[in-house]
Amino acid sequence: MNIAGTIDRPLTHDPKKQAPMKPSTSEPAGSATEDVTTTGANDSRQNRTREMQLIPEALARAHMHDRLHEAERERRAMRVATARRMQRRAERASLRARRALAMAVMQ
Repeated sequence: MNIAGTIDRPLTHDPKKQAPMKPSTSEPAGSATEDVTTTGANDSRQNRTREMQLIPEALARAHMHDRLHEAERERRAMRVATARRMQRRAERASLRARRALAMAVMQ
């Protein structure tokens, strides 16, 4: 039973696998007005969905960028704080050395 599909019951529901529609020979070519093509609307809709799908990725990228900059600022602040602490320690050591030298000279 090798029966071709009908319009109501097509052989397959996949439009790509269905036979292409052929123009009727009873009508003269170009007699009917052409259908309005919506490829532009479909393309923009498709692009919009692609953009919408990429929004979380872009947000994650921006978030990571901000986090990296924040971490770099914190590292710089830690380096400055450590440098100041080391400078104070060096100044105290210098004062101790001066005192020790002065005490040695006095005796």
